[in-house]
Amino acid sequence: MTKLPSDLHILVLMGGWANEREVSLSSGKGVADALEGKGYRVTRLDMDRDVAARIAEAAPDVVFNALHGAPGEDGTVQGMLDLMGIPYTHAGLATSVIAIDKELTKHALVPHGIPMPGGRVVRSEELYEGDPIARPYVLKPVNEGSSVGVAIVTDDSDCGNPISRDAKGPWQDFATLLAEPFIRGRELTTAVIDTPAGTRALGVTELIVASGFYDYENKYTEGRTEHIFPADLPPEIERLCLEYAMQAHLRLGCEGVSRSDFRWDDERGEEGLFLLETNTQPGMTPLSLVPEQAKYCGIEYPDLCEMIVEDALRRSGKLGHGAD
Repeated sequence: MTKLPSDLHILVLMGGWANEREVSLSSGKGVADALEGKGYRVTRLDMDRDVAARIAEAAPDVVFNALHGAPGEDGTVQGMLDLMGIPYTHAGLATSVIAIDKELTKHALVPHGIPMPGGRVVRSEELYEGDPIARPYVLKPVNEGSSVGVAIVTDDSDCGNPISRDAKGPWQDFATLLAEPFIRGRELTTAVIDTPAGTRALGVTELIVASGFYDYENKYTEGRTEHIFPADLPPEIERLCLEYAMQAHLRLGCEGVSRSDFRWDDERGEEGLFLLETNTQPGMTPLSLVPEQAKYCGIEYPDLCEMIVEDALRRSGKLGHGAD
């Protein structure tokens, strides 16, 4: 790895006002602590509405974008930093706009042979009149991460049939939702990182939850989900996860690091594997999957953070230059 300037000033952008605020604060703290431990000058910034002025005042050499969800992961912050001329980690504007939108992601990936669930975008009001597709199906916001607002609708659901206006669910919080067929089976995920030697898919983790499914609470509550890495999979399924994650990373134009999530119906073999989404700014918390996979592959957490910063500087053409 290229040695970064010792006087490099890194601003870690975290928090914000999205549903994933607390996760972002945890990611940002971990990243900032790690980079400070590496000897870099680090400014920590909890994003608020005057974020542009505060970044301009700090005048960093590079921004480590540790935000999750809108507006940090949907292209808004990326466009702002582009206008300010400040290099930043992770995906750029166009990729962020596409990848956070699950429907746009399908348009970008499915034509290239990457299998994703079918379904359609529906107005939440429609759900009170009847099911948009056959049960069981999944309802999820079109552009949220961390499984925020995900519901599984089955014949036994307590939401009613059709769904009742009074039933608790994402239809109360979002005007539109993506309805997809429910895929039974196993939850898998693969991280992809950009290294000086090239882009690399790290491996496949299987996620086994104590109860329910891999939702926000199970993701970020210690002891609720077992991570099995490397996952015990048939070689062909492992190969396809690595291949699809790599293709998604490259075709979407991800930078630095991404994580692709899968469901695999093991009763259907290769035809049962579906990519659900690709995360352009995956979590960097103590329970997060990318640092876990990286460590198993010999990349310690501080080195991973440094590698992501290096990638951002290389793309900007400013690698090798310290603070002005």
